[in-house]
Amino acid sequence: MSQLQPNPTKAWTVTFAGTGINLALGVLYTWSVFAKALVDQQGWTKTESAFPYTLACVVFALCMVPAGRMVDKMGPRAVATMGGVLAGAGMMVAGLSDSVALTTIGFGLILGAGMGFGYSAPTPAAVRWFHPHRKGQIAGLVVAGFGLASVYIAPMTSYFMNAFGIKRAFFLEGILFLVIICVLSQFLSVPPPGYVPHGDPAPKRGGGAASSGRDYSAKEMLATPQFYLLWLMYCFAASAGLLIIGHLAKISQIQGGIQWGFILVAVLAVGNAGGRILAGYLSDSLGRTNTMRLVFLIQAANMFLFITYSSPALLLMGSVLTGMAYGSLLSLFPSATFDYFGMKNAGYNYGIVFTAWGAAALIGPIIGGRAADLTGGYGGSYIISGALLLVAAGLTFITKAPKPIPVNVDQATSGKV
Repeated sequence: MSQLQPNPTKAWTVTFAGTGINLALGVLYTWSVFAKALVDQQGWTKTESAFPYTLACVVFALCMVPAGRMVDKMGPRAVATMGGVLAGAGMMVAGLSDSVALTTIGFGLILGAGMGFGYSAPTPAAVRWFHPHRKGQIAGLVVAGFGLASVYIAPMTSYFMNAFGIKRAFFLEGILFLVIICVLSQFLSVPPPGYVPHGDPAPKRGGGAASSGRDYSAKEMLATPQFYLLWLMYCFAASAGLLIIGHLAKISQIQGGIQWGFILVAVLAVGNAGGRILAGYLSDSLGRTNTMRLVFLIQAANMFLFITYSSPALLLMGSVLTGMAYGSLLSLFPSATFDYFGMKNAGYNYGIVFTAWGAAALIGPIIGGRAADLTGGYGGSYIISGALLLVAAGLTFITKAPKPIPVNVDQATSGKV
């Protein structure tokens, strides 16, 4: 099979289209702005305000599994377009009523499904256009959009709610995101057979990101201990970030007397996006698990100290650290999955690993809301999250890539390794 020359224009077009899609899907991380308004204006309890967000996270994670399978079979364009339609529709349904039930169905169920389909497509597509040793960098750039979204969505949501009310804010954003995602989805594609990846070849001295050297099916992946170690670390670490993200506007009001928590949400988003890019870059040279361990320990210390953050400056610092630590997970774990289990079934395999993120949504936000309803503060939930992060850090010492297997002739000529 003849080789096709690298196409840097196409490679970067796919990458930044994926970033743009995630910039719209990242409305999830602005939920605390909606939640604060629903608690203060509509009389929801803090636990009720966590329902749509938590369900969105769970449905998001569950839909990543079939969506990843569809990406591997159908290609990224159609799947991402489906995600855009569902995401927009979910926001509009949430805007039909201020009831807990309908808002939870719209934001939690329909938008959650849209995020699963929309998020599953860009990263596996983009990394295929570049050399394997750049997985972390490219994955970080694509998913940075999801983390950065709150920089503009949080103030936009605050403006829409003040100008038009909560229901219309949902509806207007639904229309906007539907159009953006569906248009950008048309730029997604995977390289043709025989394509030579774009970028410089791997350095001879080797990078820090270990690879198994083969493609695993989902069944084969599930038979490895590495899958379960990655899953547990992902779940424990993500729960801390999701706790803060889901409650930050209310945390800032309770602990710091701040009524402009949406600004902290936007600041956290900058850290979130920066952490994805930085961790992706560092892990390509330092190694995935070494970078994970560093991130887990920093976030554990941050969570144990969060109860002491009572001034705007301290809450700002805590928000940035949370954003960076949490955001790093969203580039580290897909990159580790691709390293360990190959690219042939990348969408499906990472979709299964991503269920850990959904499980984390059942731990962090709900424990945070429950602690606040029972005690008036979030201190107990910070301690639980910090302890889980320490466990995750311990697991990094026993997590290594499956032993490399020599590439066979068929794989080498097919370009699927």
